[in-house]
Amino acid sequence: MNRSPKTYDLALLFAALSDRTRLRLLNLMEGREVCVCYFVEILGQSQPKISRHLAYLRRAGIVAARREGKWVHYKIVVPVNTGAAKILRETLAVLREDKGMRADLSRLNNSCCVPQKISALDGAPMPTKIEAPDFA
Repeated sequence: MNRSPKTYDLALLFAALSDRTRLRLLNLMEGREVCVCYFVEILGQSQPKISRHLAYLRRAGIVAARREGKWVHYKIVVPVNTGAAKILRETLAVLREDKGMRADLSRLNNSCCVPQKISALDGAPMPTKIEAPDFA
């Protein structure tokens, strides 16, 4: 969602960051593009609930989606507003230090190693490392 720096909705950004599930999703996406099926498996929540949270993050302009066949992949994008970009950058830094967030990442990394052993992930594309967004 492209917004000029003057019209960026900071209240929407803060609302997007005010939910633990959405923070967990951002944490799992940092530095990678992830298929929705991994979010469902790692967070233990339904696909419709995960999709609603991802739509909220997209409306806030901090997540983008890409469809590949039946799979939908999500990644973090840097807001056009410099203040919003700083807020997102700092939020991600704090998440990296959180014990629960690190546990989610560990589960993601473990599920990526053996996706065929988790029926929900059978045939799912592996999360892909991407170039880190430039929060400058």
